[in-house]
Amino acid sequence: MKNPLRYQITEYDCGPTSLLNALSFLFEREELAPEIIRNIMLFSLDAYGADGFSGKNGTTQTAMMFLSQWLNGFGKTGRLSIQSSFLTQREVNLRPNSRIRDALVRKGAAVVRLDLESWHYVLLTGIDGDDVYLFDPYYMPGECPLPDVRSDLEHEYTYNRVVPVSRIDCEEIHPYAFGPYETREAVLLFNGQTMLTEENTVEYMI
Repeated sequence: MKNPLRYQITEYDCGPTSLLNALSFLFEREELAPEIIRNIMLFSLDAYGADGFSGKNGTTQTAMMFLSQWLNGFGKTGRLSIQSSFLTQREVNLRPNSRIRDALVRKGAAVVRLDLESWHYVLLTGIDGDDVYLFDPYYMPGECPLPDVRSDLEHEYTYNRVVPVSRIDCEEIHPYAFGPYETREAVLLFNGQTMLTEENTVEYMI
């Protein structure tokens, strides 16, 4: 059984929430071992806020990179058919030949960092032409105030925002933008049993 994607419960836990949402999107609930949830929560929320309290600046790039490597290693044990990789800087883009676009076309997912008044993690779950489908874990009731961003609360298992590629893949700092290349990061995730390949479908195209 699949679980609906969920919202963060503090101002800071967008990183672990988006990773957990990626697992909910890719796998059935019964497939997921509790140690995966434990380790995501254990190694995230590691950035110190200005007041000196741990977690009050969210999750660092180092933690996201470590968790990506840990999930990929967990997949190699054979206990869960998961594959993960970490991208930074110019690897993080939505051009036609990009690894993120390729992952979304192949039924994978991407946890990416972008701007939402401050740096913020969301889950990308699909792409169709110039539209990116994402789940933003920061709950905001009503319609998104951005004129080119569509709110959609009818697809609780996959997405709640539809955002133009041009808004996301932008070097400027504005809501839902990747921003400058030097700050970009992404975690790609696949379910090895469901990802599209040239061998298992004629529909797969980069």
